[in-house]
Amino acid sequence: MRKLPSYVAGFFAAVLLAACATPPAAVAPRAQIAITAPIAAKHPYQVPSPNGAREDDYYWLRDDTRQSPEVLGYLNSENSYRDALLKHTEPLQSKLYDELVARIKPDDASVPVLEHGYWYYTRFEPGKDYPIYARRKGEMTAPEQVLLDGNAMSQGHEFFQIGDSEASPDGHLLAYSEDDIGRRQYTLHVKNLDTGAALSDVVANVEPDFVWANDNKTLLYVEKDPVTLLSVRVHKHKLGADAANDPLVYEEQDHSYYMGVTKSRSEKYLFIALESTLQTEWRYADAGDPKLEFKPVLPREPNHEYQVDNVGRDFIIRTNWQAPNFRIVRAPVAKSADKNTWKDVVANRSDAFVQSYEVSKNYLAVNERSGGLLKLHVQSWYGGKNEVIAADEPAYTMTLVDTPDISSDKLRYVYTSLTTPRTTVEYDMRDGTRKMLKRDEIGGGFASSNYVTEYLHATARDGTAVPVSLVYRKGTKLDGTAPLFQYAYGSYGISTDPTFRSSWVSLLDRGFVVALAHIRGGQELGRNWYEDGKLLHKRNTFTDFVDVSEDLVKRGYGAKDKVFAEGRSAGGLLMGAVANLAPQDYRGIIAYVPFVDVVTTMLDESIPLTTNEFDEWGNPKEKSYYDYMLSYSPVDNVKPQTYPAMLVFTGLWDSQVQYYEPAKWVAKLRATKTDRNPLIFSVDMAAGHGGKSGRFQSFHDTAREYAFMFDQLGIAQ
Repeated sequence: MRKLPSYVAGFFAAVLLAACATPPAAVAPRAQIAITAPIAAKHPYQVPSPNGAREDDYYWLRDDTRQSPEVLGYLNSENSYRDALLKHTEPLQSKLYDELVARIKPDDASVPVLEHGYWYYTRFEPGKDYPIYARRKGEMTAPEQVLLDGNAMSQGHEFFQIGDSEASPDGHLLAYSEDDIGRRQYTLHVKNLDTGAALSDVVANVEPDFVWANDNKTLLYVEKDPVTLLSVRVHKHKLGADAANDPLVYEEQDHSYYMGVTKSRSEKYLFIALESTLQTEWRYADAGDPKLEFKPVLPREPNHEYQVDNVGRDFIIRTNWQAPNFRIVRAPVAKSADKNTWKDVVANRSDAFVQSYEVSKNYLAVNERSGGLLKLHVQSWYGGKNEVIAADEPAYTMTLVDTPDISSDKLRYVYTSLTTPRTTVEYDMRDGTRKMLKRDEIGGGFASSNYVTEYLHATARDGTAVPVSLVYRKGTKLDGTAPLFQYAYGSYGISTDPTFRSSWVSLLDRGFVVALAHIRGGQELGRNWYEDGKLLHKRNTFTDFVDVSEDLVKRGYGAKDKVFAEGRSAGGLLMGAVANLAPQDYRGIIAYVPFVDVVTTMLDESIPLTTNEFDEWGNPKEKSYYDYMLSYSPVDNVKPQTYPAMLVFTGLWDSQVQYYEPAKWVAKLRATKTDRNPLIFSVDMAAGHGGKSGRFQSFHDTAREYAFMFDQLGIAQ
C-alpha cells in the first residue's frame, strides 16, 4: 500500500559544532511532564475470514464517512496530546522549519521543454506554495503566457494538487486535473488558451492522467470506482459533450489491475496500459483514428510484464518473457503479438536489471540497475555507440527525463547523489558531450564538498550482502558515538535510490550519519532481490533492515543507543514490524502513513487498492498466506514489551493507507507496551497519502520529526 527566512544564528552554531566534530549541545533533563495520553475505548469486534475470526478491539475507529463525532473526537485528542507533549520543542520546531525552508530556492523554475513550438515550464514565486505553469512561443525570450496559477487555484482549499496538465497538439487548449481533498480522486478541466476562458467540460472522479487524440478535441481518461478508488473504465470525451454520456472505450473486469492512458513518443499511438503486480497488457489505437479502436499489443499472459513505445513501423517492448531481469525487443506493429517477430535490442543479463527506457529516431537510452545503482546506458539503433555514462561518486542515481522530440539526438537525464543536488544534464548521443542545464540551488550556505558519501554492504543473518548508501558531514567521528538515521522502503520492487534530500542536511550538520538500506523487496539488485522480499519471503525485508542497523553500529557508524529509523507507507509496515521484532535496537522510530493492519485490510476488498495487492502480500483467504501475514502484521504482533520512542503520522483523507490503520496500531501500542517512552500520533485532518500540499507545508511535519529526535537525544540546537 503504498509528491524566505534566513538561517537563524543557532543553526550556524550547530553547523560549526558538527564541522569541528564536537559533541552537540545538550539540554538539562526535562522535568517529568504530567500529560495524560488518550486511551481509545475497546469495543470487541470479530474480523471474519475463511481461516477463523480474529478479535479487533479498535475496529470502531474505522469511519468511511470521516464524520463520526466519536472517531473525530479521538483523533483530535491525539493531536492535542501531540501538541502538549511537544510544546517545549516549539521554538526548536520553528527554528528547524525556517532552516528547512531556507534551503529551497524561492523563485525556482523547471528546465524548459520544447513541444510543438512552445517552451513549457513551471516556476515558483517567493514565499508561495504552488507552481505556476507557463510557456513561451518559439524562444525563451518571448513573452510569458501563464497557463495555470496553482496559488490562485488553491485559494479556499486546505488541500490542493494539480495532477497532470497537457496542451492539445495544436496548442490552443489545455487539459488539466486537480484534487482538492487528498483522496486522489481528480477532476478533469479544459481551458481555452487563446481566451483564457474555462470550458464547460468537467469530468469528476478520474485518474490524474489523460491523453489528447490528434484531432485536438477528444480526450481519453480513466474513471475511478467511487468506493474502491480503482481505475476501472476508460472513456473518451468530445469537447462540448455531456460528460455523463461519454462513450466507454474499455472496461477492465479484473480488479487486480491498475490502468492508465498515455501516448507514444512518436505521437502516432494512444495506449491503455493495464498493470498488475505480475502481469501487464497494453492496448493501442491510432491517435488519428476518430473511432479509437483499441487492440492488444500482446494479450496478457501469466507472469508476463511488458511496456511499449513506438519508433517508425515498430513497437519497442520492454519484456520479462524469457528474461527475469527484462530485455528490450523490437517488433513490427502489425505483428507485435507474434513473438517470433521479436528481435533483441538489449538482451537479458543476470548482472543488470532493465528498469525503463526512452526511444528516439536514432538511439535508445536505457535506465539499468547494475551493482545496486541506477545507471544510464545509451546505444545506437544502427551500431556504433554503446556505452554507460560515467559517474564520479561511489553512490549515485541517473534517471532519464522524458523529452517530447523523438527526432532529437539529445536526451536529458537527472544526476544526483546523497551529496549532489538534483542536476539536469543534456547528453548529445552523437559525440557524448554533456551540458549541465540546471543544478538545484540549495540555500543556507550548503556546499557538497562538506559531505562524504559511501557505498558498502552489510551482512544479513542468512549471509546475504545488503547494499547500504551512507552520507555524513566531514569531521563526523565514526567511532560509535554519532547518532544514526536509517531509512528504507523495501516493497513492490521499488528501489530506494541515493538521491539528494535537502532536509537531511539538518541531520548531517548536527553530527548524524544517514543511511539508506537497500533491503530486499526493492529491485536494486535485480528481480530476485524483489522476489526474496515479497509474499512468503516478506520477513527478509524486516530482518535485512535490523541487520543493517546492527552492522553499522558494529562498524562505528552509529551509537547503539542513538539509532533512529524511518519508513513511509509500505516502509511504515517495515517500521511496525521492526518495532515488534527488535525494539531494543532503536532509540526512536518514525512511521509516516504506515500500512500496519495487513491481514484485516487484505481481507476487505472494499478498501481501496486491496485486490491489487494480492500478488505482493498474498491473499489471506488462503491459509498459507493468512498465517504468514499474521506472523508479521504489526497490529497483530504488538506485545507487552519495551518499545522505543515513536512518532506516527497519518492523513485523515488518505486513500492508499486509511487513517484507521495507524490509529488502531497506536491505540493497541498504548494499551500494551510496558515502557514510558513517548508515543505520539499526528493526524493531519486535511491531508491524504502524500501529506500536506504545497512545497513548504510538508516541512512542518519534518520539523516536528527532527525536533522529536533531537529531544530524545537532548540536542539543544
